[in-house]
Amino acid sequence: MKEREIKLIWDFRGEAAHKTALHHKLHLNEYCESEQLENCITGSQDINEMHSIAFLVVKESKMIAMRDALKPHRGEVYTSSE
Repeated sequence: MKEREIKLIWDFRGEAAHKTALHHKLHLNEYCESEQLENCITGSQDINEMHSIAFLVVKESKMIAMRDALKPHRGEVYTSSE
């Protein structure tokens, strides 16, 4: 059975939310590279003009360590159809 994946999410609000989320995604990519994480899924998404998110998808077994290291605002179960 395939291990669940968790989407760690950082919320950004305000007029600069879009640019901030894009910038945070760059840092998440750098983290994936420095930690040599395989199949790293990162992204950013605009919820509306004043709310954007950046995210990193991790295996559930790695979630606690990643959460403690990166301090996301929230998380949810990730499905690849998102």
